[in-house]
Amino acid sequence: MLRRAIRPANLTRIVGAQAKAQPMVPRAIGVQSRVQTCIIARGYAQDKYFFPDERNEGLEHSQVFKVSQAIQQDHQQLEFYYNKIVDSKDQDEQKRYQNAFVWELARHSIAEELVVYPVLERDVSDGSGRAQKDREKHQEVKEMLYTFQKLSPSDSDFIPTIKRLWQTLSQHIREEEKEDLVKLEEALSMSQTKELSRAFEKTKSFTPTRSHPSSPDKPPFETVVGLMTAPIDKLRDLFRKFPDDDKAQNPGSSRPPRQYHWVKRGRRLKDAYP
Repeated sequence: MLRRAIRPANLTRIVGAQAKAQPMVPRAIGVQSRVQTCIIARGYAQDKYFFPDERNEGLEHSQVFKVSQAIQQDHQQLEFYYNKIVDSKDQDEQKRYQNAFVWELARHSIAEELVVYPVLERDVSDGSGRAQKDREKHQEVKEMLYTFQKLSPSDSDFIPTIKRLWQTLSQHIREEEKEDLVKLEEALSMSQTKELSRAFEKTKSFTPTRSHPSSPDKPPFETVVGLMTAPIDKLRDLFRKFPDDDKAQNPGSSRPPRQYHWVKRGRRLKDAYP
């Protein structure tokens, strides 16, 4: 099944002499045959997340992250964006990474609430309490993110605000990775964790890309609100600046964040974001 992704304006594909913001489809990236799988790399080596029993070319197309690995990858990407923001002295670069940070964190948080936390509640013995604690922490982070996304790098509160946000978020990340995700993986089979990872990544494609702290944090109401606000957020994303590919390198990786690879029969056909 082909998954379609809407991307920021500065990553817009150039078709002929005219730039068009459009979903990535096989024709747009020069792939004429039917594409079976789309894997989101976002700057990390995919072989870190392959499963040993699938390390052969015939099964490459079915390689999917465990849900814990997919979530941890998002956490690492957020840390990368955070470091870029606080280390940079260039306000334009800071603004680009601010937009990338908000974009990633908003989608990640809502996808966890819609997909991961219901399974945590259902399949882990003390999952209800854990999920409730995580939702409360998410609400705190959303409110801080809402404040941060309205700031400009020229504002005196810009760096102090992102540092306070990251302090709260990083504590939540440590607890989630060391406790919640460990418990969740213990309760899931290999096929279940891979399916949950698919659902997590797919859900991120239609969630809002900005913080909306007043929105519900549980389905089905969060799903409805998300479907209503996501198109507006993504339309506005077309007019926001995001990091250039050559500036968005993750240390140790040759690939930029949010890079899409279209895969057929275990072989990468063409980078969607050259």
